[in-house]
Amino acid sequence: MKLKTTYKEIFSLSGPIMLGSAVQQIIVLTDSVFLYHKSEADFASIGFVSVFYLMIAAIGYNFSKGGQIMIARRAGENNPRKVGEVFQAMLLFEFFLAIVLFLIMQYGGYYIFSIFANSDVIFYKSLEYLEFRSFGVFFSYVGLSFIALYTGIARTSFILIDSVILAVVNVVLNYGFIFGNFGLPELGIQGAGIASTIAEIIAFVIFLIYIMFDKEIRKYKLFSIPKIIDFDAIRTQIKISSPVVVQAVVGFGSWFAFFGIIENLGERPLAITNLVRMIYLALSIPTWGFGSGANTMISNYIAQGKKDQVIPLLWKISKICLTWTCILLLPVLLFPKQILYPLFGKQDMSLIIEAIPILYVMGAILILFSVSAIFFNGLAATGATTFGLLIQSISVVMYLIYVYLVIEIFKGGLGWAWASEIFYWIIIFGVSYWYLLSKRWHFLKV
Repeated sequence: MKLKTTYKEIFSLSGPIMLGSAVQQIIVLTDSVFLYHKSEADFASIGFVSVFYLMIAAIGYNFSKGGQIMIARRAGENNPRKVGEVFQAMLLFEFFLAIVLFLIMQYGGYYIFSIFANSDVIFYKSLEYLEFRSFGVFFSYVGLSFIALYTGIARTSFILIDSVILAVVNVVLNYGFIFGNFGLPELGIQGAGIASTIAEIIAFVIFLIYIMFDKEIRKYKLFSIPKIIDFDAIRTQIKISSPVVVQAVVGFGSWFAFFGIIENLGERPLAITNLVRMIYLALSIPTWGFGSGANTMISNYIAQGKKDQVIPLLWKISKICLTWTCILLLPVLLFPKQILYPLFGKQDMSLIIEAIPILYVMGAILILFSVSAIFFNGLAATGATTFGLLIQSISVVMYLIYVYLVIEIFKGGLGWAWASEIFYWIIIFGVSYWYLLSKRWHFLKV
């Protein structure tokens, strides 16, 4: 399987992944919108606990990215047998990883949140959400293996369909469980956790049925019983993925720490930050999709021996990603009240009005993110994930020092705290671009 680099092919590959790779963000956005209309305490709490759950989800997602890179490489080599073996190894690993993370959430959540949450209301509401939401990790992690497979072989159309099904089911169940509609109990934030988990289960079952009836996928022999477990494939996936997973933990962990620092300012600043973060997550979906597409295309091109075309391809993907980001971003920046009121409007619009200055900072962040994240994903696709971890770790340390000084020492307010993301993505882009130009990755093996 050899991919081309036309704008049409880049978009046809990356478009469906925009939703597939951002499933957890879509769930968090849906939960947050409904809880915004339930109570400000629920809304502030979902902002806090959802960052923690996104970090959990990112662990599974980034381990699957290692499998995706390997699958794309084997597909580029026209080796279907190896594609199936990599998938089986990834599926097994993701399942056992889900068990570990489930146990951490069930038995360690209380102690983790007691460290970061100062408000009793936010602390207990966060635990209510996590109690049932933690069961979804099994279906999301195994489902990520399916997404990684179809992304790696560049057949992404059904990812879009399944993601839409998940989103629609989550909306309907949230309306029922949060507010007590359709004869269901009124459970607030706990209901959001139940609704999201059920939606994930339904989407997983539908994807599984699709795979079973997909004739084109049979050549990979996905569900044949292996004579022995391919520990080499698992070790290779872990080698590639581990630095990326640590990157995700470091990245979302920094967001969790950021929310912990903001939470010290009170529920109102936390609610404003959560509102802006929701918009940020929604508008960053194109970058998630094109970034994942970049993983597949770069890995496939390296397998074809076209290493000299990697940087031009990344610039091409970046231009498309930036264009789509700006198309979605500009209306929000120009008409924030008109765009946000239908989703977050109440008689009191003060939360939206207070968030507007932060939206302009967010706009600058998204523009940088839409280019920097593409090059950072391209770096991961080359196999240089350990170097990527080093870049992000240094950037996060600088980021957290900045946020702490601005909030705790200089009392600079939310706008200056959010500006830390601007410096963060400038560093990420600069170092990633330098490394790709250095051609040191030409000697890496995946």
